[in-house]
Amino acid sequence: MATVLETCGLVKRFGGIVATSDVSLRIEKGARHALIGPNGAGKTTIVNLLTGVLRPTAGQILLDGRDITDVEPHKRVHLGIARTFQINQLFGDLTPIESVGLAVSERMGTGAQWWRVVGGKGDIVEEIVEVLEQFHLADVMYQRTAVLPYGKQRLLEIALAIACRPRVLLLDEPAAGIPAAERQEILDTIARLPKDVTVVLIEHDMDLVFSFADRISVLVNGTLFVEGTPDEVARDTRVKAVYLGEALDV
Repeated sequence: MATVLETCGLVKRFGGIVATSDVSLRIEKGARHALIGPNGAGKTTIVNLLTGVLRPTAGQILLDGRDITDVEPHKRVHLGIARTFQINQLFGDLTPIESVGLAVSERMGTGAQWWRVVGGKGDIVEEIVEVLEQFHLADVMYQRTAVLPYGKQRLLEIALAIACRPRVLLLDEPAAGIPAAERQEILDTIARLPKDVTVVLIEHDMDLVFSFADRISVLVNGTLFVEGTPDEVARDTRVKAVYLGEALDV
């Protein structure tokens, strides 16, 4: 399987604190790859490095073999990397249809005139509605985002990322803070993400991780501790001792 995203000896220091240390990851095209580990393990730092929010102290990031280590975040989006955040970054005063319309227009390079693009082209409207339906947002498409249930807001954030038509989607704890009644909708939606989109998932919910991932990387203290299939990670005594505990016996 071809590698779509790769890090080589990635290091990030904040003063004397080493957030990531010599992390080398290979994410295969079309993979469902999970990054797990205790709080402070460096998971979100890795995502911020991959998306360009942070610049590494040392090491390289490659997308399809191309060095993107110094590429600006917005240019990485155009190259095919999209993400969600632990805490959503939505526009509360916009409706879902407006937000997705803006995302589609930005992808097309017409973000400053997105209302004209949306209003003037039937195929664009069709795409927006299709995305909203895919993420169970059609029934709330005209409501202000700020008043939506939190689960719907999380769905909208994933919808906006998908509207960018990414090749690699980074999901940073998509189920965090979701009430139990809304949680299954999130899980089902993540499971139905397009197969041609490579997905990298950061998540503390082990049920979600092990039902979703085909490969898991375990980070501990900023280093890559263990990597393997879900079954290999679940049975690894080092992982059990350091992080997961005996609950993962299978």
